[in-house]
Amino acid sequence: MDIDIDTQTSFDPLKLFPLWVRASVVRDGKLAAHPCGVYPQSIPQDPFTKFSAIPYDEAEDFGYLKVDFLHLTLLNKLASRTELEAFVKAEPNWSLLQLDSNHSKLFQLSKHGEMLKAIKPKNILEVSDCMALIRPGKKVLLGLYLKSRDQARLALYAKNDKGYSFKKSHAIAYSYNIVIQLHLIEQGRL
Repeated sequence: MDIDIDTQTSFDPLKLFPLWVRASVVRDGKLAAHPCGVYPQSIPQDPFTKFSAIPYDEAEDFGYLKVDFLHLTLLNKLASRTELEAFVKAEPNWSLLQLDSNHSKLFQLSKHGEMLKAIKPKNILEVSDCMALIRPGKKVLLGLYLKSRDQARLALYAKNDKGYSFKKSHAIAYSYNIVIQLHLIEQGRL
């Protein structure tokens, strides 16, 4: 199990939590630093690298909890937490999603402008559905979505044959990044 937390790109969790251990990954047969994961509990450490001695993809099997601090460059564009909260509460100009010039600026949806133009999202749930539609195995649901959004949603957030599902709660959380970006685009800051 792991937990994901979005942070500004300058955030280093080991400066705030010096006793935590950097997660590791095996690259080219060698132990290397995981790009964003740390362990908040005691885990065996490699004596040379100080990374966890158990690579992250095996550590969960031993009951270790990994926290991923994901650097989200969007947060660097905000002046304060107050501005972030104001953007989240305010309705964005959804029509900005229809402009080709804005597509490349969008979190996760940058290469899906044609889908945005077909769906014409006008609320957070519809943007969340777009986030779900771009997932592997879900792109085939676009036609159904355009005919019946409610029916398509049943399949969009269902587990696939391998037990993977893109949770609606994750889709909504990702979509708030789009809300913030739309406000920044409208202000000419993105």
